[in-house]
Amino acid sequence: MFIQRSLENALLNLGNKYSVILVTGARQVGKSTLLKHAVPDADYVTLDDPEDRLQAQKEPKLFLSRFNGPTIIDEVQYAPELFPLIKMRVDESQRRGQFWLSGSQQFHMMKNVTESLAGRVAVLSLAGLSTRELLGEADAAPLEQRLSMPVNALPVGDVFERIWRGSYPALHDGRGLTPEEFYPAYVQTYLQRDVRDLARVGDETAFLLFMQLAAARTGQLLNMHELGNQADISNTRVRNWLSILEASGIITFVAPYHTNHTSTLVKAKKMYFLDTGLAAWLGGWKTAEALARGAAAGAFLENYVVSEVLKGRYNSGQQPDFTYFRDHNDREVDILSIGSNTLVPIEVKTTSRPDGRTARRLMLGDSLNLKQGHGAIVCMVEKIYPLSETVNAFPAGMV
Repeated sequence: MFIQRSLENALLNLGNKYSVILVTGARQVGKSTLLKHAVPDADYVTLDDPEDRLQAQKEPKLFLSRFNGPTIIDEVQYAPELFPLIKMRVDESQRRGQFWLSGSQQFHMMKNVTESLAGRVAVLSLAGLSTRELLGEADAAPLEQRLSMPVNALPVGDVFERIWRGSYPALHDGRGLTPEEFYPAYVQTYLQRDVRDLARVGDETAFLLFMQLAAARTGQLLNMHELGNQADISNTRVRNWLSILEASGIITFVAPYHTNHTSTLVKAKKMYFLDTGLAAWLGGWKTAEALARGAAAGAFLENYVVSEVLKGRYNSGQQPDFTYFRDHNDREVDILSIGSNTLVPIEVKTTSRPDGRTARRLMLGDSLNLKQGHGAIVCMVEKIYPLSETVNAFPAGMV
């Protein structure tokens, strides 16, 4: 069952402008499915196939000679030897949309891409399925642009089921695959193919424990010293392992809002998992009900909203540039989106009864010398309604 992906429009648009298009993202988020659907007449080859991978590595010129028209090369990170030859090919013909590449991690691949294909390649990021895609609204505007606009909604009671299940297409394709069946195999594949073979992490067991400890801290300020102490590894290794998780599309960081004139603000990054279902499985949450009633409910709801906002940026062909706000008096807003000198604040709460006091905490425009835009408190309500002139209560099911 194919689910229409929001990134397809940006993908096809750039395919008319660039000779090479690279789609990055975590394993099994649907990169190859998207490319096959968007470019149905292209030849397709995956370097997950050992024979094709070996030829691409050892005889890259012979490998590329097999393909004359538009070509999809999946998991291209396994054969960086191809990039100089792809450059030569596209320089000879100047055709747009010649090569459509995908890669499930970036720690080696992106260096080779930027060095070999500078000016010839458009890079896009694909995350797991968004809620808008699952509800058949792939063309919906990003969340920040529709905080007063009703759309199809998940029922309030289904929000934590959505969070707990996660966003990998295999869990939504009609097969009936459960998180308990999917995530153990997914993590094992990730540990073996990316962490061991590509990142050269020696101790897979220690790395899995590190992932579990990181999942327990999703939505929190990053404290590498504390994380290293619990994992019994050095700060240097914490930094390296976090970079592996980030480069392979497992986690992301949101930076704090900060200027030279705001010395009273917290400066630590916040860490989030790009897939809440993976974080829930790593964290040992066995059911959606347990997660919804547990101490981590607020952090997971925040993680869910942040990841959906991030998908909105990715799906528009943009890199995320939103921040969060927190000062030393613990006044905090989870998402600050700033465009045209206008501030759009979004706060996430598990409450079903937000109030005006919380709404007033979003009024940061004057203190940050920005125009106050229309913001929202994303929470467990059933419909959009105003809390003030510039802040709405917004259903988590409409994210």
